[in-house]
Amino acid sequence: MKIIKVRSKAREEMIDITREVEKLLPEKGEGVCVLFVQHTTCGLTINENADPDVKKDMLLFLRKTIPQFFEGFQHFEHNSDAHIKSSLVGSNITVPFQNGKLMLGRWQAVFLCEFDGARERTILMQTLISNSD
Repeated sequence: MKIIKVRSKAREEMIDITREVEKLLPEKGEGVCVLFVQHTTCGLTINENADPDVKKDMLLFLRKTIPQFFEGFQHFEHNSDAHIKSSLVGSNITVPFQNGKLMLGRWQAVFLCEFDGARERTILMQTLISNSD
């Protein structure tokens, strides 16, 4: 098990963690990489990394759909929106890898989705290596 620490700088942002994950992959062999974030107000996703507008548009849509100060929210920390966004995005992803590289598509990257920052987040990483030839 490996641990990746990520520090967010804003309340809501998408942080590309692809390179940090690949640094921890075995240089030889293939298998799957499982990532799990240990928090209830952020998530993990795979999406486009070529155009920064994609990240902006995703955060805008989530912010407009689930505003922080929605009438009726009762959670005293005023971050119910972050909990809902985290549940929608999800707390884990699984990606195949080969020889130290994630087998992502051309435009794909792995993102930590921060919904209640700025703060440090912890991601657990487990690699399952294939024994077949």
